[in-house]
Amino acid sequence: MGKFVYHNNKLSQRVLIYLLIVSVFLSLASTALQVYSDYKDDIASLQQRFNNIRTSYIPSMATSLWDFNKPLMEQQIKGIVDLPDISYVKIITDLGNEHEFGDSSVVEQKIFVEYKIVYGDNEIGQLQVYADYEDIYERLKDKAGFILTSEFIQTFIVAFCILFVVHWLITRHLYQITEYAQELASHNLDQALVLDNRPESKDELDFLVDAINEMREKIKTDIIKLEDAENALIKLNGELEIKVFDRTAKLEESNVQLKKTIDDLTLAQDQLVQSEKMASLGQLVAGVAHEVNTPLGICVTSITAQREKVESLKKAVENQELTKSQLSDTLDMLSEYQQIIERSLNKSVELIRGFKSVAVEQHTDPELKINLAQHVNDVVNTVSTMFKRKKYKITVNVDENFDFVTFPSAWNQILTNFLMNSHIHGFENQDQGEIAISFVENNGFLTLTYTDNGNGISSDVKKRIFDPFVTTKRGQGGSGLGLNIVFNLVHSKLGGSITCPERDIGCCFVVKVPVDYVAIQQTKRLEDSKTQLKDKLATKSS
Repeated sequence: MGKFVYHNNKLSQRVLIYLLIVSVFLSLASTALQVYSDYKDDIASLQQRFNNIRTSYIPSMATSLWDFNKPLMEQQIKGIVDLPDISYVKIITDLGNEHEFGDSSVVEQKIFVEYKIVYGDNEIGQLQVYADYEDIYERLKDKAGFILTSEFIQTFIVAFCILFVVHWLITRHLYQITEYAQELASHNLDQALVLDNRPESKDELDFLVDAINEMREKIKTDIIKLEDAENALIKLNGELEIKVFDRTAKLEESNVQLKKTIDDLTLAQDQLVQSEKMASLGQLVAGVAHEVNTPLGICVTSITAQREKVESLKKAVENQELTKSQLSDTLDMLSEYQQIIERSLNKSVELIRGFKSVAVEQHTDPELKINLAQHVNDVVNTVSTMFKRKKYKITVNVDENFDFVTFPSAWNQILTNFLMNSHIHGFENQDQGEIAISFVENNGFLTLTYTDNGNGISSDVKKRIFDPFVTTKRGQGGSGLGLNIVFNLVHSKLGGSITCPERDIGCCFVVKVPVDYVAIQQTKRLEDSKTQLKDKLATKSS
């Protein structure tokens, strides 16, 4: 694991971006409100200016018009145009004369006010005052630009200050915690995590550091316990190995069991030689010899040692030199030899029982009507008890309403072998894995698709995957009979087929069997019975 990269701190980048976004939004909002308020004030000032024109200029202009004082009237008009935001002024007299001043292009603008000029009781003319928004807009633009510039400068300064404070108070400590976690290993568990320049009062970072240190102490304690357990297991294995070679059994009983084991082994060999899936006679003999050699060799060694102890005991009795301690030690030794021979013979018997199960016996498994979903879930739940320390995800996809007549124990053994192979071979040295079991019924056939995402099967093993004694665990408890038993169950008992298609990850098995195979077999047996009964009746009649 590499060092933590400081300059690629996405958290700080996000904090800065969020601060800038929020600050910019608030700045725009406040600027808009302030500009809108100034706009309202300017409009109100313009309206007040119109009111002042009506109250201050109209009376004097009425006098100028009445007296035909044109210079004074023009001066008054120019005074009105000089007012802020007033662009054009026009006077129309009752005689049809017009006097104007300013930019007449604003006549089409929005703001237009018309006043009647009255002298005494006589209306002598009209005053038209035009104004536009250009000056107001320019002032608002200048003010908005100044406000936004100052706000943005202030925002960036505040954002970077906050970012610096966040880095000083939080981010730099997160760097230190991250580096500590990356460098933490079994050789430096004694080194505690301590943050630099921390205040006396604790906060959330200090609580996090305390939690990490507590976790470190627990890991350290667990490692010590694990080492002690491993040492104890090694010591126990050594003691068991010594006891295995020191134990024995009674000579007469061991000879009988040994003869029976050899007879059973010979029978199993004869049956396996006749199997259609037998690759070659030499392969079978090598597999049988390798599997049986160890327990039988231990039996022969123990019997030889037992014979020597018996002869030594017999000689001591004949010479009248037998002591109580010698007798007790000899009996203990013989008892140990007896137990080791019994254990080896039982192992041989179990191996031979596995050989026998390769040839499926039709008459030992009754046909039953089962609910496939319930049956499969029961098998998976039962086998899953052996995976307590593993975190396998087993997915079962099957129609919950599908019932049919079949051999339940055959499906038990097929699914159990698949699951155990995934556990032992597929997920070797792995604590996690995914297994998918799918049943699909279509056109009178039931198809089981079993997949896992484990280590997979090598091409050379896949070529002989269903042959007997093909295993990658030779000498480690694997007999190589599991998938051969599955093959015989599928072909001989269920009347179907099994394949192992190619898969990029893990392994896959596809089992396809006819749904009504059991019913067909039952009908065939019933017809055979009827035929035999007819033949007997015909024989008796004759």
